[in-house]
Amino acid sequence: MAYPKDYKYTKEHEWVSVQGKKAKVGVTEYAARQLGDVVFVELPNVGSALDTGQSISAIESVKAASELYSPVSGKVSAVNEELNDEPELINDDAHSAWIVEIELKDPKQLDSLLTAAQYEAYISEEG
Repeated sequence: MAYPKDYKYTKEHEWVSVQGKKAKVGVTEYAARQLGDVVFVELPNVGSALDTGQSISAIESVKAASELYSPVSGKVSAVNEELNDEPELINDDAHSAWIVEIELKDPKQLDSLLTAAQYEAYISEEG
């Protein structure tokens, strides 16, 4: 799997796609495969304040439940409402199925995240 080069990644298997001062966050293809068929995504409330590392939502699959953690601090500016009716979008295309959009509090926090190459190396060691 080739991971989008313009995204940033966490060791908790989240991706971050930045557009200006906003960042969309989702789970990586690796995480989606580990979870199996996603059946429910709990979305956070728009306007919620988030700190780095804070739990944003829960993702439930036929195999397990997993938490999504905020890779950056900021405020929830949007959620992907499509996931309410079609949580399987995460399995169909994990790198397009964003879960939450965060208005960045400090864009410099992105510097601490992994590049695609670093993330690919990390999961090859993990798997």
